[in-house]
Amino acid sequence: MIINPTTSGSGVSTLEKKTRAFSPGKMPNIYNALVVKGQDTAGQPINVTCEVQQLLGNNRVRAIAMSATEGLMRGMEVIDTGAPLSVPVGEATLG
Repeated sequence: MIINPTTSGSGVSTLEKKTRAFSPGKMPNIYNALVVKGQDTAGQPINVTCEVQQLLGNNRVRAIAMSATEGLMRGMEVIDTGAPLSVPVGEATLG
């Protein structure tokens, strides 16, 4: 999956909620958030956020998707956000 916000990689394979991808250059850090963007065969937009769990070698990573992976295909753009997953919180959550 991609490696920095200015470079894009391409998705290689998906199995349930696990995704593997090739990277054209620098590998992302473990726990970085990756965003997979593209369109499915019906033309619907896909925007799936994943978290890097393992560096597999040979420019591949294993990432866990944070939402459904239906419609993911080889060749989709994968973007490394360069940061871990984050969730905005408000006053009610903070106490």
